[in-house]
Amino acid sequence: MMFDKLKNKIKDAYRKYQTNRVRFKRSVTRSAGGDVGIYILLGIVAVVMVLPMVYAICQSLKPLDEIFVFPPQFFVINPTFDNFRDLFRTMADSWVPFSRYLFTTIFISVVGTLGNVVCSSYAAYAISKIRFPGRNFLFKIVTYSLMFNATVTSISNFILMSALHMVDTYFAIIVPAFCTSFGLYLMKQFMETNVNDSVLESARLEGASENKILWVIAMPMVKPAWATLILFAFKDLWNTGANLYIYSEQLKTMNYAISQLVTAGIARSGVSAAATVVMMLVPIVVFIISQNSVIQTMSSAGMKD
Repeated sequence: MMFDKLKNKIKDAYRKYQTNRVRFKRSVTRSAGGDVGIYILLGIVAVVMVLPMVYAICQSLKPLDEIFVFPPQFFVINPTFDNFRDLFRTMADSWVPFSRYLFTTIFISVVGTLGNVVCSSYAAYAISKIRFPGRNFLFKIVTYSLMFNATVTSISNFILMSALHMVDTYFAIIVPAFCTSFGLYLMKQFMETNVNDSVLESARLEGASENKILWVIAMPMVKPAWATLILFAFKDLWNTGANLYIYSEQLKTMNYAISQLVTAGIARSGVSAAATVVMMLVPIVVFIISQNSVIQTMSSAGMKD
């Protein structure tokens, strides 16, 4: 009985959100010619963006004589899986098993992604829905930090990791992944525009804790945002090389191991192409699974009640 009124208010807020989306869609009117022009433009952009992926797949299926043919051929003529067999055979001959590299990459990607979602959600909820002195100043600092590339801060990060005795451990990669400016910015903006303050106030009056309000009320309302965050965080961690913080070969990631294999010269060109496809497949699968949430995030971000 205590949460019945709260549930009804949540349903009303969600219904109002859906109504605003419908009104927004109805307000956008275009002519038939405009629709055709937009579809043609999107088709051209889609072709341009998919070409590198198609080229990488074609390269991975080419035998060596086709890879070095002149003039270069875009599509494969005699497809073969020899490059993939050579890749896994070479990885199997390494003194560190391929399964070890795979476990390290999966462990870092999964734990770092989950930590990123949890920390970003807590911080975004506090900044967007809890009034405290200096919250706008803190968010401005986070926004300004988006301008800095990770390479710029690599030296300071290494000094910090060294002081915390995290160098050459999994924590050197996982802990920095917990707190990212992009994750906080994305979750904060989405919570601010899609979580109704009146619903949260009702929950507080009913005696719900802030922790329960976040995970029971706020997080289901911003599912597209944290699904999008999972996609981007997982992609970054999956492709990390961790060369700066990890020295032990047993703790190296799969991206580093494959990059070492493909530096053996032109004889490994086919293996290099196959390795590129292998590293590319997992982020693509994650994106396909979460693409609806990503599209919903991009389409509804910035909508106001």
